[in-house]
Formats: sequence, structure tokens, C-alpha cells
Amino acid sequence: MSEYILEIENLTKEFPGVKALENVSLKIKKGEIHSLCGENGAGKSTLMSCISGVYPRSSYEGKVSFKGHETNYNSVKDSENEGLAIIHQELALSPYLSIYENIFLGHMDTRFGFINWDKYILESKKYLDIVGLNEQPSTIVSKLGVGKQQLVEIARALSKKAELLILDEPTSSLNDDESEKLLDLIIEFKNQGITSVIISHKLNEVLKVADTVTILRDGQSISTYDVKKDNLTEEIIIKDMVGRDLTQRFPERKSSPGETVLEVKNWTVYHPDYHDIKVVDNVSFYLRKGEILAFCGPMGAGRTELMMSLFGNSYGFRSEGEFFVNGKPCKYASPHEAIKSGLGYVSEDRKSLGLVLIQDIKTNIAHSSLDKISKFGVVNSQLEILEAERYRKELNIRTPSINQIVRNLSGGNQQKVVLSKALLADPDILIIDEPTRGIDIGAKTEIYGILNNIISAGKSVIMITSELPEALGMADRFYVMNEGRIKGELGKNEATQEKIMHLALVG
Repeated sequence: MSEYILEIENLTKEFPGVKALENVSLKIKKGEIHSLCGENGAGKSTLMSCISGVYPRSSYEGKVSFKGHETNYNSVKDSENEGLAIIHQELALSPYLSIYENIFLGHMDTRFGFINWDKYILESKKYLDIVGLNEQPSTIVSKLGVGKQQLVEIARALSKKAELLILDEPTSSLNDDESEKLLDLIIEFKNQGITSVIISHKLNEVLKVADTVTILRDGQSISTYDVKKDNLTEEIIIKDMVGRDLTQRFPERKSSPGETVLEVKNWTVYHPDYHDIKVVDNVSFYLRKGEILAFCGPMGAGRTELMMSLFGNSYGFRSEGEFFVNGKPCKYASPHEAIKSGLGYVSEDRKSLGLVLIQDIKTNIAHSSLDKISKFGVVNSQLEILEAERYRKELNIRTPSINQIVRNLSGGNQQKVVLSKALLADPDILIIDEPTRGIDIGAKTEIYGILNNIISAGKSVIMITSELPEALGMADRFYVMNEGRIKGELGKNEATQEKIMHLALVG
């Protein structure tokens, strides 16, 4: 019997106008943790979708063998029946059902048309214990945080007797503590003989847990390494991913902040549903011209809610306090009003709040600036095309055409479209929430360069980020938030990861 649980030979997959995969080959050993790395658009998720039946067998060329026999999957259910489970970056849970209903959804047994609910409640506890989720099985999934929802997804995969788990960016939406627990769980699965394939841009996590790493670039398999035998490092992975040495992850920039352009005093925001609860509590801060200001802190600290409430009252039942832009008191009634006044906002959730996925690139870029490219309510199509082409070149959006549907782009290129949309409105102050979440190291460096260019043009940036190396590499000054309050302020020369974490947890 072969030592490999999964073998892929010369797999090629094409979409209209794009060859996503070309003659990709790799082998995954039983019981190992195998990581798949590559830039956004390299073909990682597409490859896993072919393997798991998301794309039916007839839609690609090549050969896939699972547990020694060639597969012919036409749906995800086919692969699940054989013990292969995929957990996508966007979780596929039903938010209004309970934990135990989500775990067994689609594979419950019935007797005379009736479901024995008590049996599944009891059985779900076994899988919750395995993944370390201490919640009642009857808890509605929407009441759980993202980290716990991730564990429910894994519990569901285990309930289907999965022998091979494919996890696409499993820690991209988790904080450091949640990520650590999930990685420990994957190592525990390995001890139990379960094989895992992890797609991840977090190279420190890859090197921590993976036994083998395969790197894709431009739809082709470039290299495979044994992490220990080959003494694999982040630098080696990055070089293979981008095809060159990436010596400077954070582009250098001379910092010379000027006068204060934005100031917030004693700002309080109340929960949109529970009107007595303060989500942001008496926050004060300021931003200077030509400055990148970072807001750090754990998930749920109130950073996003603070910025959304400032940007046209986009969050909260009501807000109180003083808000000044260029010395003038402001309180925008809508995002449209904020944009007209020189504020830009890039959401952390680009797919739900930043893009219209079924529309093309040029239409998405134009959304926030229709006043600039229209006359008497009629859009100037030629100007729309010219502006979209300008940002495609300036931001290096990798696409065959600006008529490409946005949902077909990689995460990094989607992020560049969202940035283009914000920049076309020509904001003096750009608020950007988790600027590089879920994108590869090459695209991250490009986005950092874009932010530096914004500062060079005399504008200002507020950056919310959960990645402390990113904050330290890019920002001029730091505010640390937790529990809806600012716990402290640090300058560039005094800020360290340890000091930021200490302020967040202790204050």
C-alpha cells in the first residue's frame, strides 16, 4: 500500500481567459501536515477545490488519487463520503442553527422520517470535546466568535470521519491566542493519524506545524521541501513564492508628520441593538498630516466600531463626543457625506462591505466616485474605463481585463480593487482596516508601497491591524485599544510587540 494518501499528477484547470493551474503535481503522505504556500492567484484554493469536488472531475485535466484509487468526484459530498473534507476561508455554517445541527447538517439518519435529536446532541459533545470547544451543543452559531465557529467547522468535518483535512487560511480571522490553539489542535490530529493540508500566508505558522511545504507560483508547482531536513526558512519560501529575493518587506519612508488634521475628543459609541452598552468608551486621539497612525489591540477591542462610527455614522445606535477635521467640528450623517468631505474607508471585510462581487472591476472602482465621472446623472463610460485602467496599472491589479468579474480575482487583487475605489475619491485621510488580511507576502509589500505613496502625497492614513510586525514596520505612532477604550499611546522609537501587548492586556 502506498505511503501517500493523496497524489496529484499534471493537474490543469482553466477558467475563461485564465489558466489557473498548469501541470501541477504533488504527493501528500499519510499522517503528515502538508502546507501549500504561494501568492494570491497562484492557484492554491483552485487546486484544493479540484481535489475536493468543488470543481467536478470533468472540469479539469490530470489525475487525482485518494487512498490509492483515482477519484471521480462531481461534488463535495462525493469526497466527504470517502473521508476528504475541506474547510474554506469563508466559513460555511448556517448562522441561525445550533452547533449540533451544523455539525450533522446533511448527514443525519432518520427513522420513519423522524430525527433522533437527543442522539445527535449527545454525539456532538464527543466532537466538541475533541476540538476543545466548551459550548453547549444547543448554542446558536451566530452567537459564537469566529475562532469558535472555526472549531465547529472542524468538528463537522470529524463527524464525517475525515481522514484528510484541507484548511484554507484557517487562522486568517483569528487572534494570536485562537490561532495558537487551532495549530495545537492540528498537531494533535496528526498524532491521531489524521492528515492535514494547510493553505496559509502566515509563514511563521507554516514553519511551526508543517512537515512538508509545497510552493505554487503562477499556477505551477515550483518546489516541495521537507521542513526539518531542508532547514526551511521564511526567506526560502518567499523567494520561491515571488520568484525573487524580497529583501525589504516594509518599504522605507521618511517620516515628517505635520499639523493635526483629525482630532477626536471623548468619543462614545453605543451598541446598535443593546442601546445602553458602550462599545467605544470615551476615546480621544489625533492624527497628523503625512502620518500613518496604527490602532492595535485584540479582536473585539472596539477599533473597527470606532472608525465606522466616525465614517458617516456607519456603526452604532448613537455616538457622542467631539470630532474635528482640519480644525472644524464634524459629524457626518452618511458615508457619502464623509467621502465628499475627504475621508476614505477600506473595510476589513472586503467581500461583504467593500465589493460587489458579481460586478466587474471598473464598476467597483467607480462606486464611491460617481459624482466625478458622471454628468447630469449619466456615467461617462470612457472616463470610467480610463480611471479603472489607471488604477489597474498603478496598483498592479493582476487581471486580463478591467471587465473581469471581481469574485474571480485573488484576495490580494480584490484588496487592490477596494483600495482603488477609495483612492479614486481622492481622500485626504484614509482609514484602512486590516489592510493585508488573507493576502500573500508579495501583495502585502505592494500595498505597503501604496500606503507610503499616499503619505508622500501629503495625505494621512489610519491603519487598524492585528499583525504587530505590520504595525511596527509601517506606522509612525500607535494607539492601543481594548474593551472599547484607549489603553495607551506609543511613538515609533519606543514601540515594541511586548509594550503593545502589555498595554492591551494591562493598560
